[in-house]
Amino acid sequence: MEKLRYERPVIKKLNTGFLSKFGTRTEYVPVTHIDDNAVEDLVKEFGSPLFVLSESRIRENFQRANRAFKTRYPRVQFAWSYKTNYLNAICNVFHSEGSWAEVVSGFEYNKALHNGVPGDKIIFNGPDKTDEDLISAIKNNSLIHIDHLDELYRLIELSEEVKKKPRVSIRINMDTGVYPMWDRFGFNYENGQAWDALMKIVTSQKMELTGLHSHIGTFMLTKDAYGIAAMKLATLALKIKKELKKNIMYIDLGGGFASTNTLHGSYYQGKDISPSFDDYAEAISTQILKSGISPEELPLLILETGRALIDDAGYLIGSVLANKRLSDGRRATIMDFGVNILFTSFWYAHKISPAQDFSHYTEDTVLYGPLCMNIDVIRESCTLPPLKKGDQVVVHTVGAYNMTQWMQFIAMRPNVVLIDTKGKSHLIREKESLEYLMQKEKMPEHLKGFKL
Repeated sequence: MEKLRYERPVIKKLNTGFLSKFGTRTEYVPVTHIDDNAVEDLVKEFGSPLFVLSESRIRENFQRANRAFKTRYPRVQFAWSYKTNYLNAICNVFHSEGSWAEVVSGFEYNKALHNGVPGDKIIFNGPDKTDEDLISAIKNNSLIHIDHLDELYRLIELSEEVKKKPRVSIRINMDTGVYPMWDRFGFNYENGQAWDALMKIVTSQKMELTGLHSHIGTFMLTKDAYGIAAMKLATLALKIKKELKKNIMYIDLGGGFASTNTLHGSYYQGKDISPSFDDYAEAISTQILKSGISPEELPLLILETGRALIDDAGYLIGSVLANKRLSDGRRATIMDFGVNILFTSFWYAHKISPAQDFSHYTEDTVLYGPLCMNIDVIRESCTLPPLKKGDQVVVHTVGAYNMTQWMQFIAMRPNVVLIDTKGKSHLIREKESLEYLMQKEKMPEHLKGFKL
């Protein structure tokens, strides 16, 4: 019989005030398996920390979103947002489901081409496109979304050099009732900047105006803002047809749909306040369908959804390094992963589950990472059972932005595993080594030798 672990008594301060409907504690269910793979076995094979992605969940999410929109609007096309997670295996899961590629840099553009995405199925966004990027996009017949006038004028010049008309759209920022407004990207709708840019494109006769694009923000918790954006873009498309005699081929509503993560400071859990795909689809499709555009001329609706499709398909397995008591008596647990690889802990109060059975005793715990930096805090306050050195935890909903914004800082980046639809695990990115990190370094001759 295993000897029970001693758990010392603790005096807890009771916080007065109203409780949310969740009370003072979150659910305490151990997560011992991910897609039928034991957490313990995954750690033994691939090490800790370890990112794990579920192919089944990704496909389920995509199919649910696709169905939500296509049952409400006749022409819909998703484009996978590479900046959300651009590991090749992940991108190809989305491409195999029929998703195009949406990129915001030359690096991502070339990654999409390398993955086998046809040039005319790549949407090129972002304010920083080099001449080389633009020429490649023009030659590959990609959809170029113009962010500013300098880019517009340069495209006119390059079209003459390449002897080919670029397929272009403009990014439009607008007032959708959400503040602060994202007006640093694109051309403003209300003050006439957008119409001025459209006039310049059409009158130049050097570019092919194909669509209208807007990306109103990120982690948008209101579906109505998308309805306003859809209405304004549809109204603009009608004006273009009437005054410029041009049919808009597509309306691109960008991304920004919220995942089920819980934002810091939120009173309710994310899964209870985030709109569903059906909510977003209803708001967007209704406005376009009632805009006055004739049914036979309805534009293609493009969506660049990222985090809402993959966040809950990602997990981070980590191990306990140590425990200590802070000066105020709170329990502090130090994990083998920190903000260097879990960047989204700055934004979200990630759900964290023990990966082994535990007692009913719990207490307020601060979760720290291993970095020698005071900002390395995974959770400021998390009610957990006592975890001993070597125990594992599972951090939920980490599929978006962590594997693109992680840092090689103090500790190296870990393995990433994909569990396929049959439950088999695949290593899709190897953990870094010292040799990998040093391969781009160059040592001056006079520094190659020294004596201590």
